[in-house]
Amino acid sequence: MIGIQKTTEKNLMVFSGRAHPSLAAEVSEILGTPIVPTAAYEFANGEIYVRYEESVRGCDAFVLQSHTAPINEWIMEHLIMVDALKRASAKRITVVMPFWGYSRQDKKHRGREPISARLVADMFKTAGADRIIAVDLHADQLQGFFDGPVDHLMALPVLTDYIKSAYGGQQLAIVSPDAGRIKVAERWSARLGGAPLAFIHKSRRTDRPNETVANRVVGEVKGRMCILTDDMIDTGGTIVKAAEALLEDGAAGVVIAATHAILSDPAVDRLKNSPAIEIIVTDTLPIPPEKRFDKLTVLSIAPLVARAIREVFEDGSVTSMFDGHA
Repeated sequence: MIGIQKTTEKNLMVFSGRAHPSLAAEVSEILGTPIVPTAAYEFANGEIYVRYEESVRGCDAFVLQSHTAPINEWIMEHLIMVDALKRASAKRITVVMPFWGYSRQDKKHRGREPISARLVADMFKTAGADRIIAVDLHADQLQGFFDGPVDHLMALPVLTDYIKSAYGGQQLAIVSPDAGRIKVAERWSARLGGAPLAFIHKSRRTDRPNETVANRVVGEVKGRMCILTDDMIDTGGTIVKAAEALLEDGAAGVVIAATHAILSDPAVDRLKNSPAIEIIVTDTLPIPPEKRFDKLTVLSIAPLVARAIREVFEDGSVTSMFDGHA
């Protein structure tokens, strides 16, 4: 046979931005491969510079960055990291964003508004990303915004396993903060022994972000420990109002469970002073010491992310991690 023949081996390499280094370190430790050394800094005018300190040619690259505050800076660094990998001849580039920045801007509520979540997806495609891994997207349609495979991981197993161990002996009710997340609440119910469902009927102000103006409980919650679930807690106003509404409706207690702890001011004060017994979140976003408090429980998302990375690298099934629901 004429030509040169060579059987190449796949080479998994993990890269981390500076937004959430502790999560990247835990993921890399579980995978058993170190994070690739990277030089990253800002020029005097704020421009970001990134350079990898070893060859990445032909590798299967997984670039981990959580889009936390200051969100625009960390998204830009993420994009630059992907561009650097593309220009250094990485074979495949997978963007790992535990929290997808701008994910709430996924549709137009009124005229002349952007769909910024789509813009973020387009920017990563242009930069050179082949695939995206994200955790608990704000809306399922985000998977269609990126022109390539999107692996949608769910923190559901991590959160429900903790709920079972801590509150499994009580009568539970699963409560969605709005009617739009009932399908997610149904999955929670299935994992928690068929606990009954309820949801909060609310009216959101279109002229002021992060603010709701009415709450009404739909469903039977009287005498039950209510597990109030959501994908994120930003300022905490919506979730705290929902907890208060549940107690007014006769709930025995309220536990708040959410994947992404954005915790913008004044979320910490609101949650501290809320009637909720416990607030359970994951570490998809960094939570500094000053934003931690007694009622807050932070669960690690690293095992879930690491397993998804391994499944993608080995051409396995990410869907099988979630009983066929991913």
